Amino acid sequence: MAAKPPPARPHIGLHSSSFNARSNADWGEDDVWDSGSDSESPRQSTISNSWRLPPSPSYRRQSSPITAPKPVPRASSNSSSSNVSFSYTHLSAPSPGSYPSNTDTAQPPRGGWTMVRKSSTSQDALGAKLPKDIDPNGDADVDSDMVVGDFEPEVEQTAGTGAKAKLDQGSIKSDAIELMNDPFYRFLRSPQPPPQPRFNHRMGHSPRSSDAEKLLRESSIRTNRRIKFIDCLSKDDVNISELRKLAWAGTPNDLRAAVWPILLGYLPLPSNLRASTLARKRGEYSSLVELAFARDRQGLDQQIWHQIEIDVPRTRPGVRLWMQASTQRSLERILYVWAIRHPASGYVQGINDLVTPFFQVFLSAYIDSDPEEFDTSLLPTAVLSAVEADSFWCLSRLLDGIQDNYISAQPGIQRSVKRMAELVARIDAPLYAHLESQNVEFMQFAFRWMNCLLMREISVKNTIRMWDTYLAEGADAFSQFHLYVCSAFLVKWSEKLRQMDFQGIIMFLQSLPTQDWGDHEIEMLLSEAFVLNSIWHNAQSHFNAK
Repeated sequence: MAAKPPPARPHIGLHSSSFNARSNADWGEDDVWDSGSDSESPRQSTISNSWRLPPSPSYRRQSSPITAPKPVPRASSNSSSSNVSFSYTHLSAPSPGSYPSNTDTAQPPRGGWTMVRKSSTSQDALGAKLPKDIDPNGDADVDSDMVVGDFEPEVEQTAGTGAKAKLDQGSIKSDAIELMNDPFYRFLRSPQPPPQPRFNHRMGHSPRSSDAEKLLRESSIRTNRRIKFIDCLSKDDVNISELRKLAWAGTPNDLRAAVWPILLGYLPLPSNLRASTLARKRGEYSSLVELAFARDRQGLDQQIWHQIEIDVPRTRPGVRLWMQASTQRSLERILYVWAIRHPASGYVQGINDLVTPFFQVFLSAYIDSDPEEFDTSLLPTAVLSAVEADSFWCLSRLLDGIQDNYISAQPGIQRSVKRMAELVARIDAPLYAHLESQNVEFMQFAFRWMNCLLMREISVKNTIRMWDTYLAEGADAFSQFHLYVCSAFLVKWSEKLRQMDFQGIIMFLQSLPTQDWGDHEIEMLLSEAFVLNSIWHNAQSHFNAK
């Protein structure tokens, strides 16, 4: 019998009174997606066993888990739906990972230094001999190549096989459950700063003063900033102005999962309200998922679901985290629930990218390994549910400020691109004139910059650092401040662009050489954007006067 057609949007009305627990359902194993495909329509896939709503985590405190019925297999289709009027894609696939590899790093000596070898040899094995100038019982000799890291555990290596199973499977922190119920659990109970690096002055060795002082100064700054963050977060009522000021210059990796929800307004400022708020919001999300998928595939909005199932496998292609079936199921739930709760826009291509920084930040709080290499199926069900729910609510907070980017005709993006063109004409007239002479329209490249918040142009790691500043800037930063970031980003390539013709300009702007960018490049871009914002934000009447 033919399935009934899906109801017209708005698909479903949600009310807090309808959040009722349902009975358990039988779930099969996760289906594996073809994340390498670039076809407009995904390959025929059996998802009857792919949907598995995680059981209710401990914060729901229910006797039986909440699950959703499994949808029937999806039908293949060659049609595609999207609200995006312009679609530009990478000329080359993004790099497999945005986090630095640990494969060339040996175990750090006890003094806190990490020794980096310039040549790779088979000696990069567990138990490999240390370089001659390293005292295994003392400190590293600064005459060797050194970097000061964040004092995070290094990944063990085995000769000839690369990383051991620890890298393949990931490492979950022992206090993950405690941290799930209280994001402030770890650092408020153990606020001691990481150890300071030391130098070895024995045997006549002395550090080069300039290098040593620079490294010590950088380490001291990091330690002092972390202490300031902890002092701010430890108060009974967080001073949001103080937290924004600290976060503008970057948030320590291990504190983001606590800082970002506060800056977004997901978590309240008073400490005594946070645990109950987390439990309530996570439980609410679980109920939303249950309600959205209660009637199998026949109950889904087919237009929305079709586009989501196309875009999810394309999210961060080649990155192991986003190729995992369990991660893709979480992403599907996040996107679909958000779409049906916002019928004015529904799902729009590009929103899937905006989930990834949140998901990786919250995942990083529970693991000791690179999140982009982690298999989320190894997480306790309650922890994965918490990561998913927190990512959903933070995404919702972000999109609340830029929703006019995704409604019909996308007026927010149209407005931002127009203002960007006017601003570039003011700050770099030669570049603007050259683009005009080559018939290059800003919409041809800047549409994606606004729609995906530059996530197709820089790595997720770079994006996370950039969002530290965006969240510190305030609610309108993802629209207003982002405009100045995009303008500074374009002007950065001005000299090269002015030597290119139309085809060269479009190809260059679709595949920018940012693969090696780190925090320094992002911070320089943010600083230039801050200057532009300071000069032009209160001079709106000058934009149209060319």
